[in-house]
Amino acid sequence: MKLYTLTLNEARNLLQKKEITSTELTRAVLDRIRETDDGIGAYLTVTEEKALKAAEKADLRIAAGTAAPLTGIPLAVKDVLCTRGIRTTCGSKILENFIPPYNAMVIERILEEDGVILGKTNMDEFAMGSSNEHSAFKLCRNPWDRTRIPGGSSGGSAAAVAADMCIGALGTDTGGSIRQPASHCGVVGLKPTYGRVSRYGLVAFASSLDQIGPLAKSVPDAALLMNLIAGHDPRDSTSVPEPVPDYSGFLEEGLQGLRVGIPREYFEIQGLDPDVEKAVRGAIETIEKLGAVQVPVSLPNTKYVVAVYYVIAPCEASSNLARYDGVRYGFRNDSGAGLLPMYCSTRSKGFGPEVQRRIIIGTYSLSAGYYDAYYGKASQVRTLIREDFNNALKGCDAILAPVAPSPAFPIGEKTDDPLNMYLSDIFTLSANLAGIPGISVPCGFSGEGLPIGLQILGRHFDEGILLKIAYNYEKATDYSLKKPEISPGK
Repeated sequence: MKLYTLTLNEARNLLQKKEITSTELTRAVLDRIRETDDGIGAYLTVTEEKALKAAEKADLRIAAGTAAPLTGIPLAVKDVLCTRGIRTTCGSKILENFIPPYNAMVIERILEEDGVILGKTNMDEFAMGSSNEHSAFKLCRNPWDRTRIPGGSSGGSAAAVAADMCIGALGTDTGGSIRQPASHCGVVGLKPTYGRVSRYGLVAFASSLDQIGPLAKSVPDAALLMNLIAGHDPRDSTSVPEPVPDYSGFLEEGLQGLRVGIPREYFEIQGLDPDVEKAVRGAIETIEKLGAVQVPVSLPNTKYVVAVYYVIAPCEASSNLARYDGVRYGFRNDSGAGLLPMYCSTRSKGFGPEVQRRIIIGTYSLSAGYYDAYYGKASQVRTLIREDFNNALKGCDAILAPVAPSPAFPIGEKTDDPLNMYLSDIFTLSANLAGIPGISVPCGFSGEGLPIGLQILGRHFDEGILLKIAYNYEKATDYSLKKPEISPGK
């Protein structure tokens, strides 16, 4: 048995039975990274020495009989989460050598349970992108086809899970950045309700949209990771003091009595790939056979989602990224010509073109005379989008839809066409604008053998229902069991 192929729950059971050690498991995954990642680029930083020390500590805890659910499990974390003593770059040159003095809340939770952090995964710079082509350091490739994108911005985490270079991973989702790469890489990705997981220690892109969530090999693994990271944190003013259920307890068989909404507008989008529509409709039929009832629903403001998101997110990014000025920390480019030239030079050379584009859009939208016309109007339409979901979910328990309009597209296909790139998020953006949870679960393959995901959306704090539907669907199919064929090396 190759230990790196284990799911999180499988690894946990073997560790608890003392049939394997965390040190053995961690070494196997580190060897897998060493053999495979040169050709994929999923990691920006691998912390081998720290990981092996953490594994040794975990083994002592397991031997003492005091192990927690995630004790000894090797995990990857997106490089937008602060890790004390470990470089945190956000995929940007401006933070190339930044080492945080503190841990994000989710990192604290991993360490409290003596989980093993393998390293930091590749990402679009400051989480701004849909393809992982905007990393300042290296390209990340899709394990199913290395000429294709893995999705973004959590493409590194999704690729690491798909290629068995970790047992599970954490990513962040601002407009689909967990669900879309999960779909493209054939893994499970869950975006929790806004406020369900603390954003303390998450380097901000768009503060009203960002949310941390798990990427995993199976739905039960995603549930276990949610048990770890969910909960109130007084250090995050947007963290909601809502009771946290045992998400694993929702993984029961049968969907009898559940009503699933099918949004008409999502299947009328121009450019929806026939393979995607076929796979998603097939998944809907399977879920109906498992006992659920289809209900037609309408989300009439779907046509405004991309425009609204690409005003609100850049406005918040413009504000959040103002702190990177070359004065306090991070990259500085100083010619000695004065403060203002140093600001300009630092930000021009430290930020990549996509980040600069969004800062410019956001700053313009927030400028005097334009605030009401752009940001104010977008905020009003955002409220309408939220009301669309509230109304639709009154008549059903969850909504089923595609994750992305197409399977993973070729590297370089959309980098010169930002609008076309932005449209690839059309099915995922609305969940962030509305603050609702969403999950992607593998539901088929394209004619070229590329994974396709089914998106399940639900009411605020209804992650358990989404996990239940996804679990029943996963058990009824074998798509989550399929693995990409990966040869070592480049």
